[in-house]
Amino acid sequence: MQKSIKRNIFVAATYAAVLLLGLLLGQNYAEEQGSNQKTTFSSLRSNGNSDKLQYLIQLIAENYVDNVSIDTVQDEAIEHVVSRLDPFSTFLRPNQVLAKQETLEGTFDGIGVEYFRLKDTLLVVGMVAAGPAEKAGMRIGDRILKIGNKDLVGRKVAESEIERLIRGKKGTAVLIAIQRNGVVMANPIKVIRDQVNVSSLDASYMIAPKTAYVKIRRFGHKTADEFRQSLIDLRKSGAQDLILDLRNNGGGFVHTAIDLAGQFFKEKRLLMYTEGANELRQDFYSEKAGDFGDGRVIVLINESTASASEILSGALQDLDRATIVGRRSYGKGLVQEQFDFSDGSAINLTVARYYTPLGRCIQRKYTRANFDAAKYMTGFDLWTMDTEFSQKEMFTTSKGKLVFGGGGILPDVTIPIDTNETSAKYREIFHSNAIEEFVYDRFTKHLPAYSIENFISGYHLPTTEFDLFISYLNSQKRISVTAKEAKNLHDLIQSDIEALVGRYYFGREAYYKIKNRRDKFIEIGLKTLGYQMPKV
Repeated sequence: MQKSIKRNIFVAATYAAVLLLGLLLGQNYAEEQGSNQKTTFSSLRSNGNSDKLQYLIQLIAENYVDNVSIDTVQDEAIEHVVSRLDPFSTFLRPNQVLAKQETLEGTFDGIGVEYFRLKDTLLVVGMVAAGPAEKAGMRIGDRILKIGNKDLVGRKVAESEIERLIRGKKGTAVLIAIQRNGVVMANPIKVIRDQVNVSSLDASYMIAPKTAYVKIRRFGHKTADEFRQSLIDLRKSGAQDLILDLRNNGGGFVHTAIDLAGQFFKEKRLLMYTEGANELRQDFYSEKAGDFGDGRVIVLINESTASASEILSGALQDLDRATIVGRRSYGKGLVQEQFDFSDGSAINLTVARYYTPLGRCIQRKYTRANFDAAKYMTGFDLWTMDTEFSQKEMFTTSKGKLVFGGGGILPDVTIPIDTNETSAKYREIFHSNAIEEFVYDRFTKHLPAYSIENFISGYHLPTTEFDLFISYLNSQKRISVTAKEAKNLHDLIQSDIEALVGRYYFGREAYYKIKNRRDKFIEIGLKTLGYQMPKV
């Protein structure tokens, strides 16, 4: 394979978004791979016995008793063959290819709003700044009653149908009927669809004196440029050290991870290499002096940190450039390339393994055939609790630090799993959308009497509201919560509600600023840098 080919990593799983919001942004915030390589072919071409598959399909087309969709038969055959290889070689339908491409490029044609299905309407809970919807006059808090000629009130309209109604070619118009402050507006709002840009950085701000915090959601086409610009701005604010949050980052483009890793070194360094049965070793280096070549770095990871995120974390750990804080990462060390079919579908085929600078392969073990994909793809399982590593896969950095291969990145500072966060009760509450429904029904009717700074630093959920939420779970959601469970989950749920209220009124970054106030990872990261977490 030529060196010019930009390799990418396919995400091991689609991790639930923190807010579980339906998105009209035209992207799912799941971190998926993309590719620049386009190898088009319309059928499987092969020789010898491997022609049997194509011959079988031809037999069915010409001789089978009933009419069948040959395209469907071919797709299902390809899916079955690919499923026998490894967990990350996959067949993508045309719509999946497009969605993946839009996610990583961070651009799409749409109107730029986020909604949440609240009772019988769609509540606008977020908008892209200066996007088409905002320019047309839509506001956060609007309730969408009708899109075009499609009534939404009191109807269960599928997410795919809503997206179809909203999405469209740049320059075309869509009429949206809304209710604002309890009053149905006389005329629908006309929104002209346009290209919408979504940043892959969730937050970038000064979290402590001389210390910046940056959270990266995925590694897309524009992530490196966005990160560089954030460093420039943070440097102007006095940043000398950095906390880089890669938790729940499922990966993206490898070349983006390499670019970001290079930002932390003053000189050319080997950051990663790849190798496979049909792939000669290929080394990847930092290209020039990075914008953050000095200053201390803390990298936060967890069990859902995967793929390109592990490449970045592994390089900084191997080269003694950062302290890794958190929990053992997911363990995906396989490289995929995308090969396209003429109908718009594609195969993401695993072609190599990647290795950290010291030679660690972080791919966790899997069974090549007949593996339980659903179980393997689970973000949290017993794998994340396993901290035993083989002695033969032990490596030593230039400063004498021991690091390990055999699957995932083992942090330098390990944070125990929060049993409340992983409890069945909290997961039931989290996945029920109860927190969103409660917040959007109770806290979105009036603007808060706070500035964003005062809200972030001083707002705390009243005890009466927490008690009402527990009562709401028991009575409205049919989720039984005992007094002991409520006590154990109090801080976690309080933080969730406060952060969601902050996000609704002040934007995505406010969400993380509020969540970080009680975050154990942040506390340990700041402590490692010599700071104490402010009390809340």
